[in-house]
Amino acid sequence: MKFLRKKLDDLHKQVKPGEKYEKLYPLYEAVDTFLYTPDSVTKGPTHVRDGLDMKRMMIMVVVALGPCILMAMYNTGYQANLSIQELVSTGELPEATTTGWRAAIMDAFGYNPNNPLSCFLHGALYFLPVFIITQIAGGFWEVLFATIRKHEINEGFLVTGMLFPLTLPPTVPLWQVALGISFGVVIGKEIFGGTGKNFLNPALTARAFLYFAYPAQMSGDKVWVAAPVDGYSAATSLGKLADPKTTEGMAGITEGLGISWSDAFWGFIPGSMGETSTFACLLGAILLVATQIGSWRIMVSTLVGALGSAWLFNLAVGPETPNMFLLPPHWHLVVGGLAFGLVFMATDPVSATMTQGGKWVYGLVIGVTTTLVRVINPGYPEGIMLAILFGNVVAPLIDWFVIQLNIRRRRIRCGL
Repeated sequence: MKFLRKKLDDLHKQVKPGEKYEKLYPLYEAVDTFLYTPDSVTKGPTHVRDGLDMKRMMIMVVVALGPCILMAMYNTGYQANLSIQELVSTGELPEATTTGWRAAIMDAFGYNPNNPLSCFLHGALYFLPVFIITQIAGGFWEVLFATIRKHEINEGFLVTGMLFPLTLPPTVPLWQVALGISFGVVIGKEIFGGTGKNFLNPALTARAFLYFAYPAQMSGDKVWVAAPVDGYSAATSLGKLADPKTTEGMAGITEGLGISWSDAFWGFIPGSMGETSTFACLLGAILLVATQIGSWRIMVSTLVGALGSAWLFNLAVGPETPNMFLLPPHWHLVVGGLAFGLVFMATDPVSATMTQGGKWVYGLVIGVTTTLVRVINPGYPEGIMLAILFGNVVAPLIDWFVIQLNIRRRRIRCGL
């Protein structure tokens, strides 16, 4: 470690302001502060000292995402292996032969859904390329803007670069991954000044761009299961229930797709790579709340808003009621990205509300909007992405009203 420290100190002499390679200082500073604690300390007596800085905060969020990452790789491979096994059992595989470089690797290991190692390996062949492309493309823009503006590279991209791959279907083209994260970083964050100054969540901004620009690769039945077989398709639970042709109601989920509530809770269902497991999201929520990084007020209010509005829609069930009205509140929590969104996206400290009272209102807005989009709009069965982006937009207004209300109460208390 002393050797590495000496090399970094020698490199610092060449990239510090005024030297030949001063434009590369942001890149040097990012590596140095990632490996070692910054040598700059607060000397004045007027500052609040806290052991939690931005780097530690972002790393803790990445740790909280760990269960979702592991589940993303396992379930992606599990769903792919399950589809291959289904085709083999029905005799359709000879006509639908496996294709692609992933199949060339997996053909040597086998497609066994009961083998955890096979599932993890197969899922990693889809998740890791998406993750690597995200880091390369997004990191390029982070370094470029930091170099031009001559400031350090912020650690905010650590979380954005981890969240974005988890929100994508496993079959998304890699060039779209690069394009999406570029849009999220540049348009969603950097043009507003960078980390801490954006009013929209960059990861959700990137996903929303891909969803509306390339809907064929981000929705439908063919994008959710990463089977290396041409033409294989499988609907998500929400997609199945929201289909106007479906008339079975809840039976369309539990019987038609062959899943139970527990399957959906643990995450053994088709969907975006990191959003299927409510249990993994719950583990992340416990860590974020325990470390006071994620706001429990936003999580609870979002959950109450979503499940409460779903319960009200259940009361409006009639003979001609659309299928989504039939979805019980406890099913809303385990299908789609509600759990993932309320834990990791809605609690983004930059784009969320800042006031304590505003966090309750902010969460309720996101929760109710999520259910409204899911139930009322059959063309878009998911709703958490649009709901959080809408919440980001109105968050400053919510804070303004809360502050004005506090000022009014103080004036009345003081007799002014």
